[in-house]
Amino acid sequence: MYGQTNAWVLPDGKYGAFEINDTDVFILSERAALNLAYQKLSRVPEKPSCLAELTGYDLIGLPLKSPLAFNEIIYALPMLSILIDKGTGIVTSVPSDSPDDFMALHDLKTKPVFRAKFGVKDEWVLPFEVIPIINTPEFGDKSAEKICKDYGIQSQNEKEKLAEAKKLIYRGGFYEGTLIVGEYAGMRVQEAKNLIRSKLLELGQAVVYSEPEKKVISRSGDECVVALTDQWYITYGEPEWKQKAEECLASMNLYSNEVRHGFEHTLSWLNQWACSRSFGLGTRLPWDEDFLVESLSDSTLYMAYYTISHLLQKGNLYGSDTSSVKPEQMTDEVWDFVFCGSPFPKSSDICPSVLRKMKQEFEYWYPFDVRTSGKDLIQNHLTFCIYNHTAILAKHHWPRGFRCNGHIMLNSEKMSKSTGNFMTIRQAIQEFSADATRFSLADAGDGMDDANFVSETANAAILRLTKEISWMQEVIEGESSFRKGPSSTYADRVFANEINIAVKMTEKNYSEFMFREALKTGFYDLQAARDEYRFSCGMGGMNRDLLWRFMDVQTRLMTPICPHFAEYVWKELLRKEGFVVKAGWPEADTLDLTLKLANKYLQDSIVSMRKLLQKQVSGPKRADKSISSSAENRPTVGLIYMAEQYDGWKAECLKILQSKFNTETSSFAPDQEILEALQQSEIGQEGNFKETQKLSTLRRSGGPGENLELIKRQLGLEEVEVLSAADPEAIQKAGQYASLLNQNPPSPGNPTAIFLSSIIKLGVEFSFGFQLQEVVFSLFLLLPFLGFRLEGKSLAE
Repeated sequence: MYGQTNAWVLPDGKYGAFEINDTDVFILSERAALNLAYQKLSRVPEKPSCLAELTGYDLIGLPLKSPLAFNEIIYALPMLSILIDKGTGIVTSVPSDSPDDFMALHDLKTKPVFRAKFGVKDEWVLPFEVIPIINTPEFGDKSAEKICKDYGIQSQNEKEKLAEAKKLIYRGGFYEGTLIVGEYAGMRVQEAKNLIRSKLLELGQAVVYSEPEKKVISRSGDECVVALTDQWYITYGEPEWKQKAEECLASMNLYSNEVRHGFEHTLSWLNQWACSRSFGLGTRLPWDEDFLVESLSDSTLYMAYYTISHLLQKGNLYGSDTSSVKPEQMTDEVWDFVFCGSPFPKSSDICPSVLRKMKQEFEYWYPFDVRTSGKDLIQNHLTFCIYNHTAILAKHHWPRGFRCNGHIMLNSEKMSKSTGNFMTIRQAIQEFSADATRFSLADAGDGMDDANFVSETANAAILRLTKEISWMQEVIEGESSFRKGPSSTYADRVFANEINIAVKMTEKNYSEFMFREALKTGFYDLQAARDEYRFSCGMGGMNRDLLWRFMDVQTRLMTPICPHFAEYVWKELLRKEGFVVKAGWPEADTLDLTLKLANKYLQDSIVSMRKLLQKQVSGPKRADKSISSSAENRPTVGLIYMAEQYDGWKAECLKILQSKFNTETSSFAPDQEILEALQQSEIGQEGNFKETQKLSTLRRSGGPGENLELIKRQLGLEEVEVLSAADPEAIQKAGQYASLLNQNPPSPGNPTAIFLSSIIKLGVEFSFGFQLQEVVFSLFLLLPFLGFRLEGKSLAE
């Protein structure tokens, strides 16, 4: 309200002047007037009273006075993106914090032809500047202007970019913004909003208006409105009660910031909620049996009832049977004793042992750790649940967590019986099996996004699980062929470390209900690590104990998702006693993240070498064109030249980086501070500051012999050597191709590889060399120079 520069109207929009009471006339759309008429804001009840029909063109240039606005007079101006069926059809303009308003005002200011088209005079637009009213950490006090520049938005017609910008700005402004003007300057926006609203209502400068969230058509074909009727309300926004709800929310595990923001937003606006209705199914209000409790307000404490339902329903899930305790015996006094810690109900005729058993069951099971529900219930039912728990139960019985999810789609389309895109759980099990269905459901999605059940994923799961069983059978049958003893080779250590990582990360993902991530870390990533180990070792070179460890861990990690597969492997293949569901979570040693990253570097290097080698073999530029490209001429020797350390300006840059690294916080100084140090150094005017600093790790990641064997096997070479570019004798091994080392000298983390093929023709020895350039390496290679390793750090760290 403070930063208004104008009001927007849709030029072709249809408006009207409607009598609200005996003295006031509102200019708005007919649809909004109809809603107001049913909210007791019309001179004629439930019927709009229109004095004059208008268009947006009639309103352009109309001088206006708006509450709280710093501009004494503002004008109605044209905006082409207004939806006449949303709100009143009149939109206030705050270009400091609305990207749409900023670009619409910008277009009018910078395009005289556009102004002339709608008859807009210069004095209605040009004098009005953006007024900062909210400051946010990310976007400052002119957030709309900044984000439009960042997104490269040029006009109000770029709807997709503007929609994304609006989403970011509104979310940042509401949750992190601070008001910098007016009576409530210095207060967070989410706190000040309701105070300003209340003040405007109190002063008679605003009215409350409600409308359906989207267009709703009744069975009679009429468009529905929001009506103000006689009904019972619960005042959820009462200050003391709201404070308790906020306290409860702050202590809850909600598994995502998006969910937490949804609850915080709901608590900020939720006030009176109509808790009753006059028709339909439900429970009668105890104090007014003409009304029923409406469905969203009903059963917000049913989790507490779960704890004793078996004692009242004789174990029947649907409540079709009763125990010795009759419904009429469960008086308020009894409920207070069971749930609220009130004294023993002496007047009750229920057996005392049964009463104590009910109380014991509730005390044992409550509070609930997590309640899984739909994201659409955040703004009502789940928030009511928080409010009602804090109102009735002791603090130690308040909810501990909600896990909210989206809806489910089938093959990327909305599930709908009318279109035929529909599947029940029973149908899915019959078509894919239970485990394949669960596999596809786990892969369908995490978080608040709508999950997507894909039939191809379910079919693929059948093949994957079947293939895995076959592989395990082969391994078990060929047990005698595997290497025995402890895990000693580099490949063993890498694979053992990957298993430990899978255990830790999958446990974390399961605990956070991130089932797709659990499937990734506990199945896909672990399978990839097994395949890499198998390829690195060859069948005869794999370690027997490590393979059995893998099968044990893989089975346990997949048990929550594919329990039938897991139980079969556990009992029939691994010959374990009991059930895998009772076997417990696998143990894991301390993670070695340095080893993981070192192996990634090595594998990336081999992939790059292989691509370039294949490219050179398929079409090399030969020293002698008379030499054929037969298989016997294929390169068989690889010489990898490396620089052990940086020199000159690169070494100086690394020293400066080391001096600007804080080992306690594991972080560098701000970029500007580092840049200034570089500029002030001796090489400040000489060095290329965009060079990437990397250190060699081919010798660090494992023993030299182990890595060379791995490179030879994966590149199909007979001999590989890692040589120092500073060693003259090593350079001589490259023969006539030694000049490549001068043309593109290696640096730490960026070696030069030369591939040679020796053949004898007419008594003359020829060598063919190929150079490896631009191998991609990991940034972690800088860490040894900085003096710390990654042991003991979590993956998140």
